[in-house]
Amino acid sequence: MKLLQIDFPYTGPWSADMAQALQPLAQDIAGEPGLLWKLWTESESDGRAGGVYAFSSAEERERYLAKHTARLEGFGVREIRAQRFDVNAALSALTRGPGV
Repeated sequence: MKLLQIDFPYTGPWSADMAQALQPLAQDIAGEPGLLWKLWTESESDGRAGGVYAFSSAEERERYLAKHTARLEGFGVREIRAQRFDVNAALSALTRGPGV
C-alpha cells in the first residue's frame, strides 16, 4: 500500500456544506485506478483542506498526484503540499490500520 497526503489553502465551504459541494469531485476520485480509499481532511481554523489517499502502487499514486495537482492549479490553488509514504503493514495491522 502506498499513501499520499495532500493539503492546500482552502476557504470553504466546510463540513456538511463541503460534503454537498464536493460530492461530484468525490465521485470522480472514487473511480481513480488503484485508489483503495481516501480520507478527506479539513481544518477551518488553519484554512487548509486535502486528504490522505491509499493506492495499490507507487505508479498509480504518482499518476493521480500529477492529475490532482493540475486540477487544483486549474482552480487557482497554490501552495499544494504533497507527501508520499509507504505503510508498515505489520505495525499497522496491530493498530487496526485500514486495509492491512
